[in-house]
Amino acid sequence: MKKIRCGWCEKDDLYRKYHDEEWGRPVYDDETIFEFLVLESFQAGLSWYTILSKRENFRKAFDHFDYSKVAAYSDKKIEELMNNPGIIRNRLKILAAVTNAHRFMDVQKEFGSFSQYIWAFIDGKPIDNLPEKLSDVPATTEISDLISKDLKKRGFKFVGSTVVYAHMQATGMVNDHLKSCFTRKIITY
Repeated sequence: MKKIRCGWCEKDDLYRKYHDEEWGRPVYDDETIFEFLVLESFQAGLSWYTILSKRENFRKAFDHFDYSKVAAYSDKKIEELMNNPGIIRNRLKILAAVTNAHRFMDVQKEFGSFSQYIWAFIDGKPIDNLPEKLSDVPATTEISDLISKDLKKRGFKFVGSTVVYAHMQATGMVNDHLKSCFTRKIITY
């Protein structure tokens, strides 16, 4: 019997694997949260598929998203990244990753972890939207607007409300799996 999934992930195995094993599952560790923050900021203006297909290249290029290493990137390392055909070579986004690594660690110092900070916006409990069709899934919400505004105030870059909402979906802060999707039944909170 064929598994029923959210329609957006039927493109190929890469999308299906991401959908089935990661998307919408709550993430509390800072390392993974930072990875998604970087990837989502690089996605701005592009498709998620483009980013997902380059994810392993991003991992290698960005020291497996070790935020303390990213924060210490030199001009030489930034030029290396600009010349890396395996990633998105956008100087502003690369510089934003470095800036965001600094701000990420600032938030950790203030709140104990970035996870505690970001999950506090929803009282630590995922929001389950129970969408029936893809058109029921929003691009932004009042909460993503609020988080985006706070991140920007703290000096983060490329964290508009749409990027933040995508990050919330990726890290399971919101569950936007369709009601009919098999994954919805196996995600635990």
